[in-house]
Amino acid sequence: MTASTPPTAEHADEALAARAAHNAEQIAGFLVLGQLDTIGRPDKLPQDLWPDQDPAVVQAVWDRALAVGYRAGLHASRPRFHRDTLDRLRGVLEDAGWQAMAGRAAAVTDLLAVTPVDDGLEARAGGVEEVLW
Repeated sequence: MTASTPPTAEHADEALAARAAHNAEQIAGFLVLGQLDTIGRPDKLPQDLWPDQDPAVVQAVWDRALAVGYRAGLHASRPRFHRDTLDRLRGVLEDAGWQAMAGRAAAVTDLLAVTPVDDGLEARAGGVEEVLW
């Protein structure tokens, strides 16, 4: 058996860019579905445009909410996998004196401190336990 020829930089660039574009389309699909799911009906979607507000402010709020929601979802999907990061973030809040927010973070980190680490060796079929903890 012969070793395969490594791809050229140009080929790798094109393949990785196509992969990223495909993933972006999937993320956009989840955003569209999430938007409808949270507003309830398609005829209510125009409300999300906030026509009476400054479009630049609406965009800034959207961008920030998207970043926060994405990171929160990432951490919530596998909190044991992100245990070190979550503990660090809680510590940053505590050290800065943001006690109310640190207390909310403790609802996650305290529970993680007493649950075993999921090493990924026991595959599950996507049940509630996998989604939550």
